[in-house]
Amino acid sequence: MKIPIIHSLNKVGLPLVVTRSRPHLCFLVDTGSSHNVMFSYVLNASELTYTPIDISHSIMGIDGTPTVVNQIETTLSFDEKDVSTTFSVLDATNAISQIQQESGIQIHGILGIPFLTQNEWILDFKRQTINTDAE
Repeated sequence: MKIPIIHSLNKVGLPLVVTRSRPHLCFLVDTGSSHNVMFSYVLNASELTYTPIDISHSIMGIDGTPTVVNQIETTLSFDEKDVSTTFSVLDATNAISQIQQESGIQIHGILGIPFLTQNEWILDFKRQTINTDAE
């Protein structure tokens, strides 16, 4: 199946995807991110079910400084398929608030290279879609 990203590219210039099941979460698809990221406010403000993982590590924060983060595992529904994946939990409230004020879009996290390779998602910027079929 192909997930269209034309609307988000036209509106905010970013490839965004939204989960099918509640809570509906909006993720930036980032081929340059070495981690999947869930923004910390999501854990407190949504009905997301997750399991904390007893591992923390350091990632580069949005402001460019190394930040120690915790990890969670959760299941998300995209393209009529449930996917379990691990996220680093990052407090990026200021940056995300600015994006929301400028675009009207609230981003809940980032799907990085681990998610894309695990699920064999391919971004096709020419067709402005994400191919979710493993072929």
